[in-house]
Amino acid sequence: MTARIFIKLIGVLLCLLIVAMVAVDIQVSRAAVSNYIENLTRHLAAEARLLAVVHGGGLAAIKPEEALALARASGARLTLVAPDGRVVADSEAQPEKMENHRNRPEIMRALGGAEGSSIRRSPTIGANFLYVAVPAGKNALRLAVPLSEVDRQVNAIRKRMLVSVALAFLPAMLLAAIFARHISRRLGRIIGYAAELAGGNFRASLAPTGGGELGVLARRLAETGDNLRRTVEALEREHAELERLERVRRDFVMNVSHELRTPLASIQGYTETLLDGGLNDAENNERFLTIIRRNAERLARLTADLITLSRIELKTRVFDSHPRPLNALLQEAADTMRPMAEKKSLSLAVEPVSGDAVVYCDYEATFQILTNLLDNAVKYTPEGGRIVVGARALNGTVEISVRDSGIGIPAEDLPRLFERFYRVDKARSRELGGTGLGLAIVKHLVRAQGGEVRVESEPGRGSVFSFTLPAGHREVTDS
Repeated sequence: MTARIFIKLIGVLLCLLIVAMVAVDIQVSRAAVSNYIENLTRHLAAEARLLAVVHGGGLAAIKPEEALALARASGARLTLVAPDGRVVADSEAQPEKMENHRNRPEIMRALGGAEGSSIRRSPTIGANFLYVAVPAGKNALRLAVPLSEVDRQVNAIRKRMLVSVALAFLPAMLLAAIFARHISRRLGRIIGYAAELAGGNFRASLAPTGGGELGVLARRLAETGDNLRRTVEALEREHAELERLERVRRDFVMNVSHELRTPLASIQGYTETLLDGGLNDAENNERFLTIIRRNAERLARLTADLITLSRIELKTRVFDSHPRPLNALLQEAADTMRPMAEKKSLSLAVEPVSGDAVVYCDYEATFQILTNLLDNAVKYTPEGGRIVVGARALNGTVEISVRDSGIGIPAEDLPRLFERFYRVDKARSRELGGTGLGLAIVKHLVRAQGGEVRVESEPGRGSVFSFTLPAGHREVTDS
């Protein structure tokens, strides 16, 4: 690529130099011809005047051999013309065979007492001549030089001039080659970068190419490449997010269908059993109805959790955040869950925060967070275990935690614990009446109030679920 650009630039520069040399040659040739003819005219006029003065009236009786000798001495053709235009003598032709020269422009001026000159083709010799005539007494003395001599002299001048110009152009050619090499390298880098962009490699980079218009072009092209790269990366992120959302949607539909299928099948099966005569079975009808009611309650909880989660994700739930007494909130949540804990002989304690700590939150949302965490702790803590709900003040926030002495959670399950419908022990979770949405709701409710949730757990050593909320007044947004 760079070599082709270099060759093209050198070719263009050579063409320009050739055109310049041709223009110089034309101008020099014209000037040389004009100057040479002008000088030659003056020289011939001086020679003719000198001959007229030296020989005086003797020119009228000049013999042909004498005319030839004078012509050789002057380096020109010599012609003597009488006042009536008749050729008296000529160094290269017989006078009596020559035409009358009365109408020749230079002869007319010479016979009139002035110098005259003209350029034309000689009918006698058959070649172009420069004619110069001066008065010689009553006659006209004319000297003529063939233009072929003028051309020879001019061509010699042209050759010397062209050689000088060519030598003068050598440094220009060297500089042009250096310039072409520099430009071709810069253009090559720019074109190569443009090719990378055209090929879809938007992460390619373009090294600085200096200033000037090419530098501006390179910078603009680099900016375009950066914009394209950012746009493509944004599209890739959006595409990945859409794929993730599609996977979430498919998983959600599949999980909801699975969660609904089991209780619905149970309700349908036992209802059909009752309708087929089981209603009159005194030993089993009450048990069947209890199973139907338990599955209906599970469906109700699942539906309620789905509605709650949907409202949070669609940002249709309005959070009414105000300063709330922290210890009272912890105590109320613990009191609500205490009957469930006492059924399993669990110890449920509250570790209050010293002083009148205040948390800025939506009361209903925070109460639901605490009850969901406490409900999980009660379900997965064996009888005789201990559950503690407490809080501590951090830098501008309050961290609320629920600790239990339950069965714990394996490390590989911790990263996915807050996903919808994710269960560590699916069979045990369904047996305990869980919907698989409790912790997902906790995560969304915490984040909607500007906080974060985390979990620490080891199998057999219990779990600690913690979340943060603003300690002072703060603008809260849905998420």
